Amino acid sequence: MAGSSFGNIFRITTWGESHGEALGVVVDGCPAGLPLDISDIQAYLDRRKPGQTKISTPRKEADAVEILSGIFEGRTTGTPISMLVRNTSQRSADYSEIANYYRPGHADYTFDAKYGFRDYRGGGRSSGRETIGRVAAGAVAAKLLREFGIELTAYTKSIGPVTIDMNKFDRQSIISTPTCMPDAEASIRAESYLADCMRSYDSAGGVIECVITGVPAGLGDPVFEKLDASLAKAVMSIGAVKAVEIGDGVEASASHGSANNDPFCMKDGKVIKTANHAGGILGGISDGSDIILRAHIKPTPSIFSSQQTVNKKGENIEISIKGRHDPIIVPRAVVVVETMAAATIADALLMNAGAKVENLKKIYDR
Repeated sequence: MAGSSFGNIFRITTWGESHGEALGVVVDGCPAGLPLDISDIQAYLDRRKPGQTKISTPRKEADAVEILSGIFEGRTTGTPISMLVRNTSQRSADYSEIANYYRPGHADYTFDAKYGFRDYRGGGRSSGRETIGRVAAGAVAAKLLREFGIELTAYTKSIGPVTIDMNKFDRQSIISTPTCMPDAEASIRAESYLADCMRSYDSAGGVIECVITGVPAGLGDPVFEKLDASLAKAVMSIGAVKAVEIGDGVEASASHGSANNDPFCMKDGKVIKTANHAGGILGGISDGSDIILRAHIKPTPSIFSSQQTVNKKGENIEISIKGRHDPIIVPRAVVVVETMAAATIADALLMNAGAKVENLKKIYDR
């Protein structure tokens, strides 16, 4: 299977299945000397692990990370960083029934069409647990970016019809609410909406927003390695994401140039913008403003209500999916969006080091 690696210099390769022995990631290209220990990684994994709230799957996993290589005396060595998380709460019998049919909204049929074989235990490589490796790698990237004053903050912007009020933004609420909404009042309304969905044996989708601050102007390239294109690829590679927006996103298509353009001005001897409709990226290159991206997440496809599908014999059947599933993917995907964005920015930062001769002279001139 190709396609399990992402990045150019800061390159990550994830491995493992939902119901295998373990999942993990190898991070290559992280510079030597970065202070890093297990707690830096575990803090991010704890944000995505299951069984923490009533609106997440009841599957209980500690998701305890083990660092196997690339760290010595509390710092990165410049060699590949290998990390794993062991599966401890597999209940593969819950999925034995689906071996003979294709679940609507899942990758069962397409996986079978491509390979002629699939791991039906929780979806195998198509499972949301694959994101464990992404989060662990992104935690390393986020630690690297903090060395340069770059910070990422992702949160739930909306769930179903409930959207946060940015005037009530409270960063602490991202961690304290089960929805990962930075608006506690909106979270209560969203929880009520989700309770109705669960009573109806249904699920919900939503939108995750990620704001990246401190990114210098000049990251990204103007053609195939556009920074917004790389971010879109990174975030769209997350299983449940169906659309990605940068800045005004789809609203830009209904705007006028006079309104959509961001004016420039000088402030304290620096070029800045007085608006940010572009979301921090112009021509595929960062412009020094906050980078703002949004990921639109589909409803969880595993629902308990009856659905129509076909089995491997080609017969039309009715099913009701069993097992342990999230009624909404959004809250646990917040940290996944954040860390994939971190990996993308870290890669762009390292790629940019060789963009100008003067950059190389700073490294090699004596």
